[in-house]
Amino acid sequence: MAAGDDRSVESLERQIAAMSDELEVLRARLVDAPGRVRALEERLLETKGQLAHAVGQNEKLSYTLREAREHIAALRDEVDKLSQPPSAYGVVVGKNDDGTIDVLTSGRKMRVQLHPEIEHELLERGAEVVLNESFNVVSARRPEWIGEVVTVKEVLEDGVRVVVTGRADEERVCELADAVRGIRLRSGDHLRLDPRSSLLLEKLPRPEVEDLLLEEVPDISYADIGGLDDQIEQIADAVELPFLHQELFA
Repeated sequence: MAAGDDRSVESLERQIAAMSDELEVLRARLVDAPGRVRALEERLLETKGQLAHAVGQNEKLSYTLREAREHIAALRDEVDKLSQPPSAYGVVVGKNDDGTIDVLTSGRKMRVQLHPEIEHELLERGAEVVLNESFNVVSARRPEWIGEVVTVKEVLEDGVRVVVTGRADEERVCELADAVRGIRLRSGDHLRLDPRSSLLLEKLPRPEVEDLLLEEVPDISYADIGGLDDQIEQIADAVELPFLHQELFA
């Protein structure tokens, strides 16, 4: 019995010693716990700062990426514009009932289609138009401001064709553009001619003639002039008689 009791006591002492050691470890851990908590909090704050910095960097990268995409899109548009084939210009010389127009370009007369945004009725003969690579009208603008100056000799019966004289008194028949149709034309008037389409685009003023025109017809008669009877008779014979008696001077 004595030997068994001694072993039990020793076993209990060892257990007590182990529990004491474990208690000391736990006490040490308990003492170190506030420091560890502070360290964890500091690491947490540091991690939050790193996260915020990463988020900021990500936003900057996203903004830079959007700018790069917009720049690439702008460059692509510029490349597309520069790589497009050149547009041809033409002059409207006729309009058709089916909504098409006749255009003279590069010396060729072609029937072409209009862009849906261009109104067929408002497009005038003589207007300058832009043609795409398919020779369809995509833009319209006013006629050219330059051209040749010609003189009216005779307006034909249809009212849209005019016999004009140009350089070296060369005569030719030209058509009136829509902007000039309806304007009273007389022999000797000056018009601007588009040599490409042979359209008369504009009536030009004649300052030297306008200066000679009287705004009001004077009411002075030959009776108001005295002492010049012989001269008045000569003027009447030379100026008035050919108009009054054309058959005698034919």
